[in-house]
Amino acid sequence: MSFKIDRGLFKYDFIDHHAVLCVPVDADVKEIRKRYLKIARRLHPDSSFTENDAQKQLGNELLSKLVNPAYEKLSGDRTRAEYILILSQIGKRLVQESTSVILNTDLGRELADTANIDHFYKSAIAKLAQTQYDSLEQALQVIAQVSELNLVYLMRSGSKASAPPPPSAQPKVQSGTSEPNTPKNTPPAPAKEDSIVEQYVRRAQSLIDKNQFAQAKVELQDALKLEPKNSRCHSLIAMVYLRQNQLKMAKIHFDNALKLDPNDEIALQWKPKIDKALGQQPSDHKVTSSPNNRDKQPDKSGSGGLFGGLFGGKKK
Repeated sequence: MSFKIDRGLFKYDFIDHHAVLCVPVDADVKEIRKRYLKIARRLHPDSSFTENDAQKQLGNELLSKLVNPAYEKLSGDRTRAEYILILSQIGKRLVQESTSVILNTDLGRELADTANIDHFYKSAIAKLAQTQYDSLEQALQVIAQVSELNLVYLMRSGSKASAPPPPSAQPKVQSGTSEPNTPKNTPPAPAKEDSIVEQYVRRAQSLIDKNQFAQAKVELQDALKLEPKNSRCHSLIAMVYLRQNQLKMAKIHFDNALKLDPNDEIALQWKPKIDKALGQQPSDHKVTSSPNNRDKQPDKSGSGGLFGGLFGGKKK
């Protein structure tokens, strides 16, 4: 059986393991384990709650395909660090996209409007947890509802820090206006045309904004073939790899970006977090890969990489 959920954080091609276990996104390992054991007892085929074969099979599939993977991801130190890193990135993105987020549940809308966000959020999660798997047929709907609460909570309490926007285009002089100290009869300067690489970067940024990471990566790879020492291209493709759950490839390109531009803001922000998630000390920005071989190294940072697919992994 395939378990597909298309609400809440799942809309971002992200497996919301906190929603599967119905725990807050800031739950500690002890709370996560306690909740997992309670769900596992409920779903196990030998449980007294599963009265017939169909219920036993459904409970076993929920346990093996959703609950066990969620616990494995959130209980391991490294996999949990990777997961939280991506979750924080989603939170920052949600802050930027808050005006376009559509909520489907009354609880989600109430959480979006409430003044005491932490109390309302944790109370709502705790209440849903009491009956989350009482009806196995309704379990996915409850998970979706919890994930929407997680989305709203991240959107409202997300980090203030976010990746800087792309540089604005070359200012254009409006017809009939003049620059200061410029004679009025001087014709406006022609708009500077973007270079081919800048066009690739602009298209890639637009695709990233639409969560179309595979296409964005192609644009940036083409740009790097033309300008292999373009620090912005390395920084942007590193973000694409990060969102595709490929930490090691993201690290390689952040290293390259910092080698070319030690002041690259995006790389300075995310490189230390990736080093920490990979259990490494921050490097001295040594270039470890060239654009011609950047896609030949498989990511081995965990099952499915960072988002279980940053936004990633196959939905079950």
